[in-house]
Amino acid sequence: MQLRKATRKQAKIRLGLSAVSGGGKTYSAILVAKGLVGDLSKVAIIDTENGSADLYAHMGDFNVLPLTAPFSPERYIDAIRACEKAGMEVIIIDSISQEWEGKGGCLEIVESLGGKYQDWAKVTPRHQAFLEAILHSPCHVITTVRRKQDYEMIKDNNGKVKVEKAGLREVTREGFEYELTINLELDTRHMATASKDRTGLFMGKPSFMPDEKTGELIAQWCEQGEEAFNTVKPGSDWYGKVEACGSQKELVELYSKNKAEVDGNPLLQQLIANRRNTINGKLSAA
Repeated sequence: MQLRKATRKQAKIRLGLSAVSGGGKTYSAILVAKGLVGDLSKVAIIDTENGSADLYAHMGDFNVLPLTAPFSPERYIDAIRACEKAGMEVIIIDSISQEWEGKGGCLEIVESLGGKYQDWAKVTPRHQAFLEAILHSPCHVITTVRRKQDYEMIKDNNGKVKVEKAGLREVTREGFEYELTINLELDTRHMATASKDRTGLFMGKPSFMPDEKTGELIAQWCEQGEEAFNTVKPGSDWYGKVEACGSQKELVELYSKNKAEVDGNPLLQQLIANRRNTINGKLSAA
């Protein structure tokens, strides 16, 4: 047992991507994974979606571990361990929704035990073990999760019960996103917004399309110390310079004067990109 100073050089990312069907979860996950490690041969996809990962074989030589029913927590854990033993650096679990709602998943297991509230005492520890396998993996882990329309029963002024839409919900146990480092919600245009972000890289920023640069940015956050990250935090010299730019022209001039430094620092690139998107948004609103 040894006490040490906290450092991001010890960090592995836990990234969640959620979307409705066709929202680009798998495609985005592969791009981000490539940016994280630079080599798709070090990436494994645990595919629960009937071979959907193979549709993206043209993107590179990533590895696929097909996972079929029953989708019990233990089978997911075994798949994660197999990827770790194979020396993978990034594990994409596509998707975790089957562990909750799929055939042989947690909801079906509870139902098979009788469907009583007390039956959750037997299933919750199994689900928790699945979460622990994700959180304690020595690999970067990217999870995808389906989002679907939720409904609620309400009474109108006449006392009649109506069914109304209640927004979209993630198909997994409530609160899963709080276990993650970053949770990105993708819309039908494949644009992402952060609903949870411990890194501070994406929260409150304009929506963006996840790509290799996103993975590179996250990797730098994981690997670099506090001094490098402080370069782009509010109150820093660079943050002030970028925020002072009120037009695209001023941003280009700032980049031109500091090209070498910006090109070598994805954190600065993201800071400038965020400001550019903000300026574009103001122009569109006008």
